[in-house]
Amino acid sequence: MKSFAGQVAVITGAGGGLGRAHALALASRGVKVVVNDLGNAQGVVDEITAAGGEAVADSTDIADRAAAAAMIAATVDRWGRLDILINNAGILRDKSFAKMDLDDFDKVITVHLTGSVNCTKAAWPHMVEQGYGRILMTTSASGIYGNFGQANYGAAKSGLVGLMNVLAIEGEKKGIRVNALAPTAATQMTDGLIPEEAAKRLGPDTVAPAAEFLVSPDAPTGVILGAGGGVFAVSQMREATPVALDAEHCTAEGIAERWDEISDMSESHHLAAAFDQTDLYVRTAVAAAGEQA
Repeated sequence: MKSFAGQVAVITGAGGGLGRAHALALASRGVKVVVNDLGNAQGVVDEITAAGGEAVADSTDIADRAAAAAMIAATVDRWGRLDILINNAGILRDKSFAKMDLDDFDKVITVHLTGSVNCTKAAWPHMVEQGYGRILMTTSASGIYGNFGQANYGAAKSGLVGLMNVLAIEGEKKGIRVNALAPTAATQMTDGLIPEEAAKRLGPDTVAPAAEFLVSPDAPTGVILGAGGGVFAVSQMREATPVALDAEHCTAEGIAERWDEISDMSESHHLAAAFDQTDLYVRTAVAAAGEQA
């Protein structure tokens, strides 16, 4: 893997858990790190500097758009560039949807999704100007597959996948690669949610290599990578082979009649962008009409 030497990173929510692990890992590779956290940012900076690295603490609330922009601007002013942004900050406000206060729904969306947007929007023009950037969103299996009691968290984390998908396309010709990390780790945020025996295997340090890879010079783009306990796997949104219904059968009843075919994922495929789906549907419809003519 190519060297990180001389690069600069901003990592949000890096005062503990996953963010701290990411910060320590990148700093050990020579990356200058802005450790952003409302809590223990300075403690992590002290760990990095004690090991011979370079880092600064930042207590910006990333939900504040202007403050997030100022944090990014200060980073570029200090070190002349910004190569890596890891959007890691997050909170939990778990309850079943029926019992959930919508203020808690909004708060989770604001921190996870809007906070990531605020930081990314501020970082984007700097990365475009230098022709290089690596951005990592932190998603979750809750956003990909769902999890009881996490409607707010799941919505935010799924939103981050959608954001990543679009920015990976928009950044491709600008030298900006954008990915999503879906970690499974025992941290303060998941305390009490993961069984003790499982938690022993799921230290944040077992996830950090995935983050390092996804923000490296050799990183792919548009990838969702699951990580935990030293285990790694790519997740994808996939689609079944499309089924064309003629005018007579293009009804809810027609869909029901051919549901087994329409929902058959045995030959599923991944689409690179939204209009690839449009093109596929049009070609399928045209082919079906030609066969019937």
